[in-house]
Amino acid sequence: MTYETGLSIEERVACLFQPDTLLPAQYLETFRRKAHLEPEKRLLLAVLEDAIACFQKYLFARDSKGRTLFREAEEWILEEGSDWLFSFENICELLGLDPRYVRQGLVRWKEKQLAQRPKAKIYRLTPRGDKHKAGAAVTARTGQKLLKAVGR
Repeated sequence: MTYETGLSIEERVACLFQPDTLLPAQYLETFRRKAHLEPEKRLLLAVLEDAIACFQKYLFARDSKGRTLFREAEEWILEEGSDWLFSFENICELLGLDPRYVRQGLVRWKEKQLAQRPKAKIYRLTPRGDKHKAGAAVTARTGQKLLKAVGR
């Protein structure tokens, strides 16, 4: 593979041994962080954010994948005394957060969401007095109740 640079082989070899010119500002710029958080802390924050997002998003999940994501996030958040590097408590402490406070806030949020969840309504399809009849005769009134039950 040849590269057309206009330099002869001798000039290209000589370029390898010449010092690169770098200004002090350019050199020091490599050590300055553009972001407030170091990359490691950004990773820890991303792990914590993902767990909290799964905990909140899949609280009322009906599919198995959503229920699994919620259960795993909840177990990770509620686990205490783990010495694993990426445990909830370690991540919170490394980010300067009190893990007990964050945990209590998430538990209170869950309880509030469960309390606000609308309860299911139960509609009878047959009138109470007609329990022992052999077959379900639909009267006009029963038909109206059925239409009301299905929202029509």
